[in-house]
Amino acid sequence: MDSDSKKDGVAPSRRRFVSSVATGIAASAAAVPALAQQAEGNQPPPGRAREAAARYPAPPFPNQQQPWPGLASKMTPRPDHGETTYRGSGRLAGRKALVTGGDSGIGRAAVIAFAREGADVAINYLPAEEQDAQEVVQLIRQAGCKAVAIPGDIRDEAFCRKLVEEAVRQLGGLDILVNNASRQKSANSILDISTADFDWTIKTNVYAMFWITKAALPHLKAGSCIINTASQQAYDPSENLLDYSMSKAAEVAMTKSLAKQLASKGIRVNAVAPGPVWTPLQVSGGQTQENLKKFGSDTPMKRPGQPAELAATYVTLASDESSYTTGHVYGVSGGGGQP
Repeated sequence: MDSDSKKDGVAPSRRRFVSSVATGIAASAAAVPALAQQAEGNQPPPGRAREAAARYPAPPFPNQQQPWPGLASKMTPRPDHGETTYRGSGRLAGRKALVTGGDSGIGRAAVIAFAREGADVAINYLPAEEQDAQEVVQLIRQAGCKAVAIPGDIRDEAFCRKLVEEAVRQLGGLDILVNNASRQKSANSILDISTADFDWTIKTNVYAMFWITKAALPHLKAGSCIINTASQQAYDPSENLLDYSMSKAAEVAMTKSLAKQLASKGIRVNAVAPGPVWTPLQVSGGQTQENLKKFGSDTPMKRPGQPAELAATYVTLASDESSYTTGHVYGVSGGGGQP
């Protein structure tokens, strides 16, 4: 074949290929500024989270007590859930999440982060938490995502089924489930824990997680994930949190077992084990006033975590980049506790 034939045969094909690649690269480059501009909407400026962490409060904390379940809006100091600090980048664009206990604390931080990463979110909470919940709904909408608020008591199996059905209906599907809602009540002795109190804790922390996960499973496709909020109490229990610690150990066991069941279906199951975190759980019976005053002082960082400091862990576990991560428990405890 002479050079003219080669020029008329192979070379044009090669030129077409190079031209196509160049066109694709140019189109991608043009799209990047548009995506970046979209991500900028309603986002805090870069570096805000680092600045906030340098100012997070440390003990001693003022005496304060609220009736269960407590409101973040009435805590002193008020927790940081990432309202003015979490900056998203579209990692969960198009995803649909259900988060229990999404009105305050760690759940609220996860919800804010999910929305700023592009996910539509349904939150569950108790009717007494409506004030906090409506703040979260507004934050989701400000991020440009759909917000669904579903109040109700997850100690009721029928409600747990309804919760999932309603979330799926209003979101148009489900691919992220966060079992986060918990009850914690301090008791110095096992003799001080009534059967009613024990039942309340176990129903909220264990039964509800089982019921909600079971109801959600038929809706979860390959690539979906389940994230359970456990605790360092599962590994290093405090003497005054006997029933709570038991429930968190059960959550860890369920996470690891369920991960093995669902791996073949492409559904990942992981847990987060926080250390001491400044949430309404602590001021509504979760700690004694003496422990509350020094809350977080026994960590190497000498302070409790803020809910916002756990948000990125939930995003990472929910994202497609964690496709090989399942059956794991991520500790976020300021240098103390396990795992």
